[in-house]
Amino acid sequence: MPIRDGHRPALELSGPVEKPRAAVLLLHGGREHGTAAPPPWNLPDVRLRLFEGAIRGAIRRSTSQDAVLLGRVRYRFRGWNGERQDAAQDARRALRELELLAGEVPTVLVGHSMGARAALAAAGDPLVRGVVGLAPWCPAGEPVAHLRGRRVVLLHGDKDRTTDPRSSLDFAARAGAAGADAATVLMCGSGHAMLRRATAWHDLTGRAVAGFLGLAELPAVIAEQFPPTSTSR
Repeated sequence: MPIRDGHRPALELSGPVEKPRAAVLLLHGGREHGTAAPPPWNLPDVRLRLFEGAIRGAIRRSTSQDAVLLGRVRYRFRGWNGERQDAAQDARRALRELELLAGEVPTVLVGHSMGARAALAAAGDPLVRGVVGLAPWCPAGEPVAHLRGRRVVLLHGDKDRTTDPRSSLDFAARAGAAGADAATVLMCGSGHAMLRRATAWHDLTGRAVAGFLGLAELPAVIAEQFPPTSTSR
């Protein structure tokens, strides 16, 4: 992959896929501010990699695993950094690299915390069909108009003390009013690290991804929050 801006590629593949029919990109968490590069061993990245197995399993149950490309967004900086929105910029770079590699494949973004904010910000890209946000960072007034026609589900622990689960409820309501299919699922007893009830987090994420790609039925707890006639692509 050519590097035109002096940085490494933003797209890191989990494995080769010769002719993918779809893609899933994972975006780990970070910090509000930070202009240093993420270290090689990065706990937020490790935390999100634990979801890959669940996503692969959900895909494998419904289609050939080789038909779906899995990858990660590689950040240049650890922080969001205000108006720079560095993580969102990297997400958009990764989507362009994905398109060069695989063509116009339907794509689901899965992000945690800052990575969920980046995924939601980048979801207006033509490749994106849906976003699964895990304990997302959704500041008040975050734009939602670009989510029209996308599917969005936000999973948030009700014991989260890092990001506010009420902000997910507000964001999903505003996204729904803007024309998205949007749902929020509160994970009772769980916090920001998603360690308590980890199996439930992993299972619901994998099934949501498969559902957004049209490979399986959506979990009822998500589907029942969507309008009867979906406007999503």
